Amino acid sequence: MRSLAPGIKLITSFSRDSWYRFFILILTFVFYTTYHLSRKPISIIKSQLHRNCSDVIHPADLNITDNDTWCDWAPFDQNNYQNLFGVLDNCFLVAYAIGMFFSGMFGERLPLRYYLSSGMILSGLFTVLFGLGFYWQIHSLWYYCLVQALNGLVQTTGWPAVVACVGNWFGKGKMMLCSCRRGFIMGIWNSHTSVGNILGSLIAGVYVSSAWGLSFIVPGIIIASAGVICFLFLVEKPEDVNCTLPQHHESVEQEPLLRNSSSNEEIFSTNTSTAVEPVEDHTEAISFCAALRIPGVVEFSLCLLFAKLVSYTFLYWLPLYIANVANFDPKKAGDLSTLFDVGGIVGGILAGLISDYSGGRATTCCAMLIIAAPMLFLFNKIGQNGLPTTIGMLLWCGALVNGPYALITTAVSADLGTHECLRGNSRALSTVTAIIDGTGSIGMQGMWLFFFLFLSLILYLV
Repeated sequence: MRSLAPGIKLITSFSRDSWYRFFILILTFVFYTTYHLSRKPISIIKSQLHRNCSDVIHPADLNITDNDTWCDWAPFDQNNYQNLFGVLDNCFLVAYAIGMFFSGMFGERLPLRYYLSSGMILSGLFTVLFGLGFYWQIHSLWYYCLVQALNGLVQTTGWPAVVACVGNWFGKGKMMLCSCRRGFIMGIWNSHTSVGNILGSLIAGVYVSSAWGLSFIVPGIIIASAGVICFLFLVEKPEDVNCTLPQHHESVEQEPLLRNSSSNEEIFSTNTSTAVEPVEDHTEAISFCAALRIPGVVEFSLCLLFAKLVSYTFLYWLPLYIANVANFDPKKAGDLSTLFDVGGIVGGILAGLISDYSGGRATTCCAMLIIAAPMLFLFNKIGQNGLPTTIGMLLWCGALVNGPYALITTAVSADLGTHECLRGNSRALSTVTAIIDGTGSIGMQGMWLFFFLFLSLILYLV
């Protein structure tokens, strides 16, 4: 009998269920990558909307009235341009934070395929509308604020929906994925956040100096296209395609996963050496207040509040900071800022791996955030002492800040959304995830509120 080709052996070593699970994992990864891809351009084009025009060569036929602001984009050509940029960020984040608390409950009750695809298509529409402001010569702050707020609202469809979909396929009991590897596997999967930021920076950087409107239009088309793919191909639950349901393990800590004919199938297998029984699936979705009463939800939500505050500060302001401090052009500043997200990918995977082996999610988050604090001060002091130093500090800060952020929004959310106090209710994961992520988004609003209160106090004392 002839032996099969190695490639065919590899393909046939996976079961039909495993291929579907792998397909869903890749789809959800791509979908949420496009969400972050469409959020990033605003940070790249800030340095283009307001720059030092005295260093820019102007057309000979242009009648210049102000040599310092002739190349800026109104209304961001004034001295308060940083405040106006902050208003744009707040419009997105306030709408995102408010919408996230409701999005999780909608995600538990609406068909995920329709919910997710409509969210991506609408997000693409509003992202494109922001970019069209360049071609339509719109200089009204209210227009950009309205588009940002609407975009922030529809972007809340992403995270609870993809997490709920992964939960449907990989289990919502104690064994969502493999408990001994949950942090590591979801740390890899959660790299879609940083991958989206990197791609968004690179795409926006291509057009930022020539026609910044395309920095929004191209990502908007990409996320809308992903929404169409979601509508055409997403399978919400295993039973929809006659796949086996994820199994509940009676003894999670003692019984390892059985390996199938190939060790590669291990992370997708749900068989054990002991008898398994289906998870009891309640049809009633959990309420918001009931989700808050799950032990650990409030604590980790508050932890994410501060971690996300720092992460999103870098997300929205790092390219502008690099451009102003290091005197790079907008494209180079955007490209260099991606190193923070590269560090975030490594940090998320390491945080998940460490928490799996140590068994302490909270301890891992605490240790990384404590180390991150002095590293951020160090970045402010020596981060501009040469390109190698800047690169090293960006990688370290990205790993230490985004590591706990990734761990809380994935493995910790999965742990809490499948807590034993839920007694088998499989419809709590989306709500718990939305509460944690929504609370984290409030951190950005708290930052701005603290800043303005502190500034008011200083002015009053002076």
